[in-house]
Amino acid sequence: MLSPKKRNLKKIAILIGVLFALYLTAGFASAIPVKKTNTTAMTDTALLRLSEQFLYAVKIEEPTILLEKELAALEIDQLIIGLNNDEAIKTFWINMYNAWFQILAVREKMKRPKIFTTKVILIAGKKFSLDNIEHDILRKYRWKYSMGYLPRFFPGKLIKQLAVSKIDYRIHFALNCGAKSCPPIAFYKYDNINQQLNLAGRNFLKSETVIDDEKKQLTTSKILSWFKNDFGGKKGIRKIMGKEFEKDLSGYSIKFNPYNWDAVLKNYSN
Repeated sequence: MLSPKKRNLKKIAILIGVLFALYLTAGFASAIPVKKTNTTAMTDTALLRLSEQFLYAVKIEEPTILLEKELAALEIDQLIIGLNNDEAIKTFWINMYNAWFQILAVREKMKRPKIFTTKVILIAGKKFSLDNIEHDILRKYRWKYSMGYLPRFFPGKLIKQLAVSKIDYRIHFALNCGAKSCPPIAFYKYDNINQQLNLAGRNFLKSETVIDDEKKQLTTSKILSWFKNDFGGKKGIRKIMGKEFEKDLSGYSIKFNPYNWDAVLKNYSN
């Protein structure tokens, strides 16, 4: 026979369990994508050119205030309707991320972790953080700390409207966070983005990966560990590496290099 105190504790535990289950159910339901209805519309090439122009101005260290005002004055529907496929979304937002990181690091003197989490990027009247761009829009609202296995709960309708339809692991080879272990900054163009992302991935992986055939071991960038499920888990990593290095790596173990966070700004590939 349980004492009154233990019965109360049991009731509280059951209630907490029920509430947690309801939270998980609501959270996963909140991450169900919205149906994009504008997929047959024309892509807004002016938006894509603006993203390239903005990043180029940052590279050559021209004042960007007028371009920032132009980005801020956009209508949110321009982004939702104009960036109507994953190639357009990736082109615009990769350029935005790389440009804004340089601005926040150089002009605003922001450091980790604040530089990633602070919502100071004003685009179409809405404030975004670098994390919003990377994990919500480009990674289809994945929870930052789940290695890609879990969605971020309650991302909101706008994020779901802006986000890609499918996670593309290659974006990890395109985003530059100002560290020595980051991939370099390229200027992504809508008409050529798949070829550019393929090249960025090939160059990054070959510069970061060592394959030891005697030990049957491959060692590569920590990025592939942080976002493991974006790459399809360890099986997916072996498959990607096998394709890039033209080897059967199915029986190889995987190790990850320590990430070098030493600051390296203005690291442009072209």
